[in-house]
Amino acid sequence: MRVLVLGATGRIGRMMQWAWADVNRVSPLWQSREDPGRAGWIGCDILHDPEGLKAACARADVILTLAGVTPALGADLGQNGALALAAQRAAGGRPHLLASSAAVYGRAGGPCRESDAVQPVAPYGIAKRAMEQAVLATGGPVTCLRIGNVAGADQILGRAGQGEALTLDRFADGRTPRRSYIGPATLARVLADLAIAAGQGRAPPAILNVAAPGTVEMGALLDMAGCPWTPRPAPPEAIAEVALDISALSRFTRLDPASGTAAALVAEWRAYEQAARTPT
Repeated sequence: MRVLVLGATGRIGRMMQWAWADVNRVSPLWQSREDPGRAGWIGCDILHDPEGLKAACARADVILTLAGVTPALGADLGQNGALALAAQRAAGGRPHLLASSAAVYGRAGGPCRESDAVQPVAPYGIAKRAMEQAVLATGGPVTCLRIGNVAGADQILGRAGQGEALTLDRFADGRTPRRSYIGPATLARVLADLAIAAGQGRAPPAILNVAAPGTVEMGALLDMAGCPWTPRPAPPEAIAEVALDISALSRFTRLDPASGTAAALVAEWRAYEQAARTPT
């Protein structure tokens, strides 16, 4: 299955390059703003080169859009919608898998289902929800992937890997924030399964949660990784848990029940980090 990956140089895009290196079920075409001059890559600006983007999409069976703006980048979060709409237009009716975020659920009680009303509270979640609404309104084939925290691309392991000293909220029950997570290798396999299903005409629904089973405490992740952290009393606005219901996802892929444990998530993160440090 030929898959065009938009935003391949971002954190999750780099994880996909690592995890898909030995996958023969998909044939990826990686997009970056500048053409790196390597086989399997194409250079085009998603927002300012519509013809180049359209030509890139014509070379693929399925479009996977990972391109987006996060709070850490300090850019206009509204660009998430602009990027998604540009990709949707260029896809020309091809199946489009669009990376959204579990942040759209905000304070919604869990386990969060795709049909539940969403309550985004943070600017990032609000921007991602606006992106979903704009793209779904086009009426074209698209699946908004509400992805849980990705181990290593999150604000916990990702920052710990940079040597930052971390502080975590601790709630009255003694626990730290609990979230639905997914490891980079598991995410890559899930995205490959979804791309194949979409390309074969078994389109995933318009909105789909993507995560490993269960939730994990952020403190447990850092403990498993051997990263020190300091607790602080959770403020009233802190969200104790965001748990994703993945019943719909299970119709398209098989997930190891243990893949959402702290041990499995840290192992996948470490495997990616080691590969990223190894010269090619």
